[in-house]
Amino acid sequence: MRWNTRTAIVGALCAGLVAVTLPGASASGQGRPGSDGAQIRRTEYGVPHILAHTYTDLGYGYGYAFAQDNACQMADRVLTLRGQRSAVFGPDTWSNDGLNPSTNLDSDTYFQALRRTGTIAHILAAPAPVGPSAELRQMVDGYTAGFNRYLKDVGVAHLPDPTCQGQPWVRPITAEDVWTNILDINQAPGISALRQLITTAAPPAANPAPATPAPATPATAAPGSAAASATARTPISALAAPLANIQSGRRGSNGWALGAKATAAGDSMVLVNPHLPFIGDARLYQVQLTIPGVLDVTGASLYGTPVVQMGHTQNLAWTHTATDALHMSIYQMQLVPGDPTSYLVDGRPEKMTVRQIPVQVLGADGTTSTVTKTLYNTRYGPVLSAGWSTASALTVRDANADNLRSMDQWLAMDRAQSISALQAAQRRYQGAPWVYTLAADTSGSVYYTDSSVMPHVTDAQLASCTVAPPPGMTLPLLNGSAAACAWGRDTDAVTPGLFGPANQPKLTRRDYVANSNNTPALTNPAAPLTGYPAVYNGRETQLELRPQLGLRMIAGRLAGTDGLGPAGFTLPTLRTLMLDDADRSAQIGLADILALCRTRPTLTASDGSSIDVRAACTALAGWDGHGRVDSHGQVLWGAFFTRLLEYDDRAGSFWRVPYDPHQPLSTPRGIDTGKPLVATALADTVQAAAESELPLNASPGQARRWDGVPLHGCADEEGCFNVMSATPTSGQNGGIDASDANYAEGSTFIMAVEMTPAGPKANTLLTYSESANPASPHYADQSALFSHGRWVTDRFSAADIAASPALQVTNLRR
Repeated sequence: MRWNTRTAIVGALCAGLVAVTLPGASASGQGRPGSDGAQIRRTEYGVPHILAHTYTDLGYGYGYAFAQDNACQMADRVLTLRGQRSAVFGPDTWSNDGLNPSTNLDSDTYFQALRRTGTIAHILAAPAPVGPSAELRQMVDGYTAGFNRYLKDVGVAHLPDPTCQGQPWVRPITAEDVWTNILDINQAPGISALRQLITTAAPPAANPAPATPAPATPATAAPGSAAASATARTPISALAAPLANIQSGRRGSNGWALGAKATAAGDSMVLVNPHLPFIGDARLYQVQLTIPGVLDVTGASLYGTPVVQMGHTQNLAWTHTATDALHMSIYQMQLVPGDPTSYLVDGRPEKMTVRQIPVQVLGADGTTSTVTKTLYNTRYGPVLSAGWSTASALTVRDANADNLRSMDQWLAMDRAQSISALQAAQRRYQGAPWVYTLAADTSGSVYYTDSSVMPHVTDAQLASCTVAPPPGMTLPLLNGSAAACAWGRDTDAVTPGLFGPANQPKLTRRDYVANSNNTPALTNPAAPLTGYPAVYNGRETQLELRPQLGLRMIAGRLAGTDGLGPAGFTLPTLRTLMLDDADRSAQIGLADILALCRTRPTLTASDGSSIDVRAACTALAGWDGHGRVDSHGQVLWGAFFTRLLEYDDRAGSFWRVPYDPHQPLSTPRGIDTGKPLVATALADTVQAAAESELPLNASPGQARRWDGVPLHGCADEEGCFNVMSATPTSGQNGGIDASDANYAEGSTFIMAVEMTPAGPKANTLLTYSESANPASPHYADQSALFSHGRWVTDRFSAADIAASPALQVTNLRR
């Protein structure tokens, strides 16, 4: 059954709960929310604009509107947050966590442990800014009540989403669920990504203890030596995969802030372009939140959160991109000989904390039983299964371990009208979990900062405390057996263990700042950022192809050499560049591969087979070098280039001209076809393509779809600005099915906004649309717009909202 908004609202109206103005209503007929309620105004594509007079009512209206679109998504997420998935779906199936999937049992153990520690209660007991402000508490309480009101109004048996209609696991949510969701989002690139390694950690058999334990120093067996890991049940290399996922494109993004000197009209502009999964807990919801005279903001929120995280107010616009740095530290502990659950710090033994975590699981016979798992903790944090031997163990400390401040920071930014007000919000709360910030205001200035919570590990500590990792591990490990290697504290930091605002990279300009998940250094190549602590640099050793392409697009627009007219950005040229779908790897390497396949039509694959590559050569020759819906040949190129990177282990040795840090925008370039791995990669790609159901010259629109809608864009690794990854069947099984065949990720919420003296002008796209309900008319309606390169006009002012031909108004009373 398709979701019928009129039917649902009228049903609620009959119960005496709401009043509604149906489509086509005039502004004068909208009315106002009362003193104990909220007004939900929906415009084209179901975008909700929430109007209220208090923070509680604003949260109430938001929670209700979100439930209308995504009740099943939230109910499923709450099962995860409460550690109850195994009791409903069994312990061995995988959770629908879009960022950090794991088995239900591992997920449940992790979240049950989190709840039993009382972490949320401890944070809530602290005064602001460490604990939540009164306004944020009101927003969370209102959001919770609004969501639950919708469940009561409609009834679980009559939910419009077939995914969870009538399911007993759909229950009212609590404020603790919302707070837990916030904390888990903040820890996504930290301990949350290591759930499986935390919940499967177990000590090895103990060896007899010598008479006198050896003191812990960086020279002992602790630093990743063969002796330290010889008896480990799980090799230390098991840590590599989750850490690689932390820094993968699943948390990628592009963000530009363009100042007065970069735009044709002298106005500032912002481009918002996060890259996140289409499935699970990291979906974004488009919304406007308004308390007259207090707050008026529009943009996008992560599911289950009550504030806007990216968007604009009347005079300020901002976006975020994921940082390249790690927001946690992995410490290697020297264990007490003969006791693998005790460790040494400065030669003194400390006992690990041991906790028993019971989890209810559904058995094959339909009955539930209790599985109890044991978790281990150190002074730094949880112990990991990877590398736990009789000599050493790894433990992780997460900078976001107590961070609920992010929502207060965003709530303050939602009220901000200038870059200086945004900076004040960031200084007060210091809650940005793992993102850079790029902003512009009506003064024509732009601003960039990495204000994210960062472990206070100084350059001196990196030099003295880093221990040599075992082969295959690139992650720096810190010596946990020396107290001097613990995190320090800045006097301006809101909590111990973090770098304060004075140490954070930041840049203010009048032309532009840009980021595509590269380090702060090349935020603007004309003004390289230097002098900040090395931990902000992460693991990046060179400017990758995607950020390189982004900076080249800006340079071309400022010079007027990109074929889009006179120099300087306009809103139309900003939109055009966002969806241009250029492929940087093709720009610098396709000609060489065409020369290879033309001169050598038969190549040898890895298995020794002779592969005829002439048809592939024809497909690549006919490709337009972009990732557009109808760019035939792009899928073949993407498969080849990704394989080439894998064969080269991403070292880049196949480039004819290697990367030169003095020429970051023009190197590397040219593929050296004399390297044997190049020909092998092409042969293997063509061989694999023969087994695919797609034609050799397949286009993105054939290979990547959402609910049958063709998607454009291509992979981050190729140097595509508009990142997109999907399958031909993505989106066909509902919004909480995270199976591989249904999975998609890439550009999600896109906003191009110009801050003019008359007010903001913006266009938006939510590529997967507002609802995760496959029966909703707003499940893929914006996907169709995205497919055709069309945009939604942002309705921000009351007059613009009232003028919407699709206007529907719901007045909620508490």
